[in-house]
Amino acid sequence: IELGSRIFLYEVVGLRQSEETYQANYPIRKSGSVFIRVPYNRMNQEMRRITRLGGTIVSIQPVTALQPVNGKASFGNATSVVSELATSGETTDNEGNGKATPVNAHSAEEQNKDKKGNTMTQAKAKKDHGDVPVNTYRPNSPFIGKVVSNEPLVKEDGIGIVQHLKFDLSGSDLKYIEGQSIGIIPPGLDKNGKPEKLRLYSIASTRHGDDVDDKTVSLCVRQLEYKHPETSETVYGVCSTHLCFLKPGEEVKITGPVGKEMLLPNDPDANVIMMATGTGIAPMRAYLWRQFKDTERAANPEYEFKGFSWLIFGVPTTPNLLYKEELEEIQQKYPDNFRLTAAISREQKNPQGGRMYIQDRVAEHADELWQLIKNEKTHTYICGLRGMEEGIDAALTAAAAKEGVTWSVYQKEIKKAGRWHVETY
Repeated sequence: IELGSRIFLYEVVGLRQSEETYQANYPIRKSGSVFIRVPYNRMNQEMRRITRLGGTIVSIQPVTALQPVNGKASFGNATSVVSELATSGETTDNEGNGKATPVNAHSAEEQNKDKKGNTMTQAKAKKDHGDVPVNTYRPNSPFIGKVVSNEPLVKEDGIGIVQHLKFDLSGSDLKYIEGQSIGIIPPGLDKNGKPEKLRLYSIASTRHGDDVDDKTVSLCVRQLEYKHPETSETVYGVCSTHLCFLKPGEEVKITGPVGKEMLLPNDPDANVIMMATGTGIAPMRAYLWRQFKDTERAANPEYEFKGFSWLIFGVPTTPNLLYKEELEEIQQKYPDNFRLTAAISREQKNPQGGRMYIQDRVAEHADELWQLIKNEKTHTYICGLRGMEEGIDAALTAAAAKEGVTWSVYQKEIKKAGRWHVETY
């Protein structure tokens, strides 16, 4: 009967994927929304499960039992689920390429509200960052930028399409800092005939832009491609495909910036550990440019990096080593301050004879990484496919245990201190 078929739609943020990830206390990208369809007689049970998995219920919308879900309809004021990656235009396997699963894109505007529900344009960052620009441009009033350049990053015989895009911000008020993201709104309508929702992409340039003139912002975008689980049809991401094939001079709708989780410490003596897969390299590139690029260092006389940076980068093949020449140039020029360790899964073997993934490299250097992490000046950044944290935690658990330290407890402490930063998707 109608009464017994009442259905409610929960909008949830911060939800972990499984009990296993909950038990291991893995952080996830906090800004994505998940929509869960719940029968009336299971509402309390589902609330408890969401709380147990670290989620927060943002809204509850009544729907009828006949209304479709999973991105095929909108529910009152709720936003329909969009199958597109939130951060970098891709979701991939553990090597940053290959098979993919679509996840929810999300609205930047909904993320920065004070307790009274007012949308904020400035947000307090952790520790020493002061005010950080947030939501200068919102989805209902984006900045219309223009493509300056769109260059391929994958070399011949590499896997997939990954592009470095540079957008002109001339005439805008859009300012950002390293570690933030911007939103892109693709043109056209979704399946429901409504304008496409924005997708978030990690910024790959410093606050001054690739030209160090404060007039551009750059992204590293992979074209999302996966097999539909039911039809086996090849599906391409709407926004990532749009971006990857843009031509110089074409317009693009930009929102943001957003994000405070991945900000680089202002301390020039800090140590920075970076673990990335695929286009998770984007924020790491911004950090390295700020730390080591000559033109960038000249533009920031108050920040002369003297610490140590270590990038552990996972890719499937050598041609997929994004920004390879830039990384090697930094390594050659600053051998005492920068270290590059690659995990090339389809070319290298781990000690067990299997593919070499990023977690295998972390295990290989776990003792050294553990000693570095214990230093109060060390910040660790992880960016890429969700799930990469599990192997990283396992390796560091073993290293910490040699000194009688419980890694999961210690990790909570450095998170609280603002020294452990994770943005996975």
